[in-house]
Amino acid sequence: MPEGDSVWRVARNLRPVLAGRELREADLRVPRLATADLTGRTVREVVPRGKHLLFRFDGMVLHSHLLMDGAWKIFPPGKRPSGPFHQIRALLRTDAGTAVGYRVHQLRLVADEREVVGHLGPDLLGPDWAADVAVANLAARPDVAIGEALLDQRNLAGIGNIYKAEVLFTGRTHPETPAGRADLPALVEIAHRLLTVNRERPRRITTGSPARPLWVYGRARRPCLRCGTPIRVAGQADRVTYWCPRCQPAP
Repeated sequence: MPEGDSVWRVARNLRPVLAGRELREADLRVPRLATADLTGRTVREVVPRGKHLLFRFDGMVLHSHLLMDGAWKIFPPGKRPSGPFHQIRALLRTDAGTAVGYRVHQLRLVADEREVVGHLGPDLLGPDWAADVAVANLAARPDVAIGEALLDQRNLAGIGNIYKAEVLFTGRTHPETPAGRADLPALVEIAHRLLTVNRERPRRITTGSPARPLWVYGRARRPCLRCGTPIRVAGQADRVTYWCPRCQPAP
């Protein structure tokens, strides 16, 4: 699932093909951009911002969000993109190759990127990262369950459902603990550390063992890797959350 580390890798992989290069072809296959033509423009930068992807041009920004199933693939010069063609939403070609966005969501062209990412808190993998700001944002609503607060991108950007579960397990914190009763500096530090070490990996590992990469996420009713207690799963807001009832006692 694309979370902050996944989007960071996507941006890194797209840069050699797009950054600093002129677009020889640009095809944006969404109704609102049907008349937009970026051909001939130079891509200044490709940058991640939390779970968002920004293609910066002079005077405008192309914004993309992967949500749950989006993906960008790169094809070398001279090779035609492969299918499924009906899922292609963006095609950007330079002399260095072609970047194709499949099922990318919220594709927009804006003059000011703050229109699409200005609401976000500090990016866990970005140059604006500030742990003290993230802690203050989380503490501003002390009655909100910490599991919900970590997913609120206005507090800090980059955490999705997988990292929420893994951060809370590592920090021995139940997902329903009110934010005001959680050790916020410790949880923020854990989140920053886990995303940082995983941004270069093709597969997330939060346990230290590739054989058993995740502590609790997706492991409902299986034994906790730390204490053996069956992992629990339940709904929280509009998502699901996983936790160990022994390692993460209820508040």
